[in-house]
Amino acid sequence: MKTARTDSWGRLKQVDRTREDLNIPFTPRTQKTVLPFGNGRSYGDSCHNDEGILIDSRARNAVLSFDTYLGVLRAESGILLHDILNVLSGSGWFLPVLPGTRFLTLGGAIANDIHGKNHEHRGTFGCHVRSFNLARSDRPDVQCSPQDNSELFAATIGGMGLTGIILDAEIQLVRVPSHYVLETRTAFKSMRGFMELANESNAEYAVAWVDSLAKGSKFGRGIFIKGEHVPFDGEFSYATPKVSIPFTPPFPLVSGLPLKLFNTAYNFAKSGQKNSELANPNSFFFPLDAIGKWNRLYGPKGLFQHQCVIPDDGAEQILERLLATAQNAGQGSFLTVLKKFGSVKSAGLMSFPKPGFTLTLDFANRGKATRDLLEELDRIVLSVGGRTNPYKDARMSAKTFQAGFPNWEQLEAMRDPAMMSDFWRRATGIKHVNAPSLDADWRETQLTKSLNQNLRKQS
Repeated sequence: MKTARTDSWGRLKQVDRTREDLNIPFTPRTQKTVLPFGNGRSYGDSCHNDEGILIDSRARNAVLSFDTYLGVLRAESGILLHDILNVLSGSGWFLPVLPGTRFLTLGGAIANDIHGKNHEHRGTFGCHVRSFNLARSDRPDVQCSPQDNSELFAATIGGMGLTGIILDAEIQLVRVPSHYVLETRTAFKSMRGFMELANESNAEYAVAWVDSLAKGSKFGRGIFIKGEHVPFDGEFSYATPKVSIPFTPPFPLVSGLPLKLFNTAYNFAKSGQKNSELANPNSFFFPLDAIGKWNRLYGPKGLFQHQCVIPDDGAEQILERLLATAQNAGQGSFLTVLKKFGSVKSAGLMSFPKPGFTLTLDFANRGKATRDLLEELDRIVLSVGGRTNPYKDARMSAKTFQAGFPNWEQLEAMRDPAMMSDFWRRATGIKHVNAPSLDADWRETQLTKSLNQNLRKQS
């Protein structure tokens, strides 16, 4: 075991954490609880287990097979989407769903059931998972698919790593003419303008940036961005960032006057009406990945991200209320993103998206003032039947979580007895392990016992 700085992307609690590499067969050798860890791109504490141990999956990162005819890929769970995309470059195949960063693991994409700019057409990542092998502490490895162990399959997709450790997974890719995208940008002057563009668009990808600080006649202005894959000759290499933030500044650089200047400049630069251009995959899907460790810009106290989904009915007024609440609290959001969610049903029991609109806000951590704002945003969201994203969260109350995710007790019933996270303790109030205490000398699993019995029989 090793102890090292293992933060989530929010950097709200920067401490050294105990972790160890994933061993196969998975055998929890401690009385403490464990939790699988990907690449730490969750914003809150769903990837933390400060009372226990993190099981680091990143060393298991191989592509096991790639059927270029059917577009089916199987890989180990610790591989980054960045590396999968490089394998797919020039193949005519693409990942069906991508979030705003490519530096997350395949296992993390499944455990959080990530979504992207094309939810209306493709749903969540879990919709494209054909099967996976799951290691648990209380039974042999389990092969899960919609047909085999279907309940555990559904609980694991969006289950935040609590049902076991995904060892490898098979996913269905989508056919594309190339990884390049024809990007079209359209400025809108109000939230009503955004709603009209979003409801009219039938593009594969659609997302909007909103100026969170604009007031008066400019309130609700932003840029609507849509895209479609187009032919492009040659392969494309997904490179690692060439520029990185070298240190954490003593105060946030993405609030106050710097944020206002950035928003004004960005809106001016991107507001050309129906401005279309060929965009490489990095600039269209992952603009922030161009700068390494950009989360340091939020200062030494880290950042909170708040992502909610609200229903279609009354969405325009609700979104305006959420933005106004943040403005009235004197806290501007650096990354304010709006997307429309469709009706494609996820395969996951605890998936975040549902039909409606999703708003994402980022705030530099100002202590109680920021937490109070986030609580008020939660109250607004719950009052209209919405919910807050758990894998972006670091502070929502148990009441807020359980109201938004009434299926949480079903996940708890299928939680691996050795698995626990800081988020699950906080959001459910469950503090214990629902199994006999684990042997400090690494108790044998059912699988190990079975293997030993077979060896004894053969001898």
